[in-house]
Amino acid sequence: MAAPLAARKVLFPLYAFNIEVARAPWVTQEAMIAEMRLQWWRDALGEIAEGGAVRRHEVTSPLAHVLTPQDARRLDESVAIRRWDIYRDPFEDEAHFDAYIDQTAGHLMWTAARILGRDDEAGVRGIAYGAGVAAFLRAIPALEEAGRIPLLDGTTAGIRALAQQALDRMGRGQVGAHPALWPAIGARRVLRQAIKSPASVAEGRLPQALTPGRLIWARLTALG
Repeated sequence: MAAPLAARKVLFPLYAFNIEVARAPWVTQEAMIAEMRLQWWRDALGEIAEGGAVRRHEVTSPLAHVLTPQDARRLDESVAIRRWDIYRDPFEDEAHFDAYIDQTAGHLMWTAARILGRDDEAGVRGIAYGAGVAAFLRAIPALEEAGRIPLLDGTTAGIRALAQQALDRMGRGQVGAHPALWPAIGARRVLRQAIKSPASVAEGRLPQALTPGRLIWARLTALG
């Protein structure tokens, strides 16, 4: 709602899509039903990519108006990688974890940024990676309670290394300068806290990243 009206027309359907996909693996205990929910969204994106008739839905209809076929194919990857959320298997390796963050947080932010006129994909994806890792670290207690094994290395050293890598990837980009990057506001603060106190991750003591006050400040000062 803080974004300009023209940007909201892009961001609302994208974020609504992301909410639907992100929650799909968690609204049922039945893996097959969760798989079917994700496949429904993959099929919808396939229809958008093909440029033909798209199933009528409060999210897919406006989404079809803002996505190019390439955008739809990119977001299909963000749905497919969410299959990790359905099962209890750990990530296979660092490449698998990085793909999960990039194809969820990265694909979403880059799609929004591209539609809204950005062309620096590497920079946007770096910021998105930091925001994705920050959000993932804040979710660790809930993931562990749900029986997941979220981290490849949950030791103090492993958490510090992951948070530092994410902070480094964010670089010095100004998060508050563009509405598509606003989900990353406060991510650096979360990552620095994880580096300073890795125990705060498991204890659920990481600070909230995006708050109304920080959003207003970022918008006014173009700083994140």
